[in-house]
Amino acid sequence: MRKFRIWTAVSVVIANMVGTGVFTSLGYQLADIRSVFVLLLLWVVGGIVALCGAMSYAELGSALPRSGGEYNFLSKIYHPAAGFVSGWNAALIGFAAPIALAAITFGTYFVSMVPGIEPGGWQVKALAISLVLILSVVHSSNRNSSAGTQVVFTALKVLAIVLFCIIALLIAPHKQHISILPVATDAKLVFGGAFAVSLIYVSYAYTGWNAATYLSGEIKNPQQNLPKILFVGTLTVMVLYVALNFMFLKVAPMEAMVGKLEIGYIVAEHAFGETSARFVGGALALLLVSTVSAMILAGPRVLQVLGEDFFILRKLARTNADGLPTTAIWFQSSLTVLFILTSSFESILVFSGALLALNSFIAVFGVFVLRWRQPDLPRPYRVLAYPFTPAFFLILTGFTLVYVVINRPVEALFALAVIASGLVFFFFAEQNKAPST
Repeated sequence: MRKFRIWTAVSVVIANMVGTGVFTSLGYQLADIRSVFVLLLLWVVGGIVALCGAMSYAELGSALPRSGGEYNFLSKIYHPAAGFVSGWNAALIGFAAPIALAAITFGTYFVSMVPGIEPGGWQVKALAISLVLILSVVHSSNRNSSAGTQVVFTALKVLAIVLFCIIALLIAPHKQHISILPVATDAKLVFGGAFAVSLIYVSYAYTGWNAATYLSGEIKNPQQNLPKILFVGTLTVMVLYVALNFMFLKVAPMEAMVGKLEIGYIVAEHAFGETSARFVGGALALLLVSTVSAMILAGPRVLQVLGEDFFILRKLARTNADGLPTTAIWFQSSLTVLFILTSSFESILVFSGALLALNSFIAVFGVFVLRWRQPDLPRPYRVLAYPFTPAFFLILTGFTLVYVVINRPVEALFALAVIASGLVFFFFAEQNKAPST
């Protein structure tokens, strides 16, 4: 079977991360935080947490090289039930919900170019669904089309973001007087509930740093290349995020962005004027194509390995002549369309973000468990600065999850219900294994 090259995998990591979160989070964060230092610190802390998680996953991926991400890790480290629930989470929520968010944001920015159309109108959902269906066709056709589409759109995305930051900072007529230095009151903000809640949105924006582990089995030399892929992809995104948010805060007044979804369009309006901002909104919509594309590429690999391991889900393991999991791709896309039609933006964001963070928390804890249980297991890559790197990730992610439970109990209960349903389905699948031959 032909393999994806290293730059295809890096592009999957970057594209999975850079999407909905960074172009929408600031509006929610400004509701409680007005300090530029604290707002930028959120993105730095989130980036460091993501890097710690990526390096921890690199050790797990090099020691346990198979596609499937957390499903593969948790099944081998803890128990098949833990892996199944993780895969169930990823299948039902972890990819379908973020794809829906990115597609909805794509539609929102796209209609911003057209005068007279409301951002929340039916046109947004129609555009979102169309994008999902078109990219599902591309990624279920052949490997060359799938990889080529991903690399091209990701390269265009990075270039466009860099140009957006530079040009907006150069020509914005009314730049804001901001300081990135801390003040005395910032300490209270950093250690308060508002910072923790805002980290939920930041964590969601960084979600995707682990994307390459979902297709480890389809990457050339995964044990050597996976650490490089995860590190380069995550560090690139961290730099882009800090630069983007500094530009947002420098170009547009905070009051104009509070509670708003289309941050990129608002900033473009202040930098370039209303007419030009419409074209920038269209460009930002095109940036989200690579995000949707990357998740449609990576997510079905979890469903595929579930189908390989569980007889009752065997149809999800079907592939075409080029080895692409076509049935899994279309199953995931069907769930995505359902989310687009039925769910609100913020509830999907918090709900799916918390569930994905819990998946990653348990997987990174597995670095400690695997070293204890199998100290002699070959590890081509060992996480740098162990045990501090995985421990830092666990502390910050755990801190965020606790505040989700406290501040958003409804979303937390829904996440718990998804986990419980996964356990029920696992035991049902265990009772209906393939007949012995």
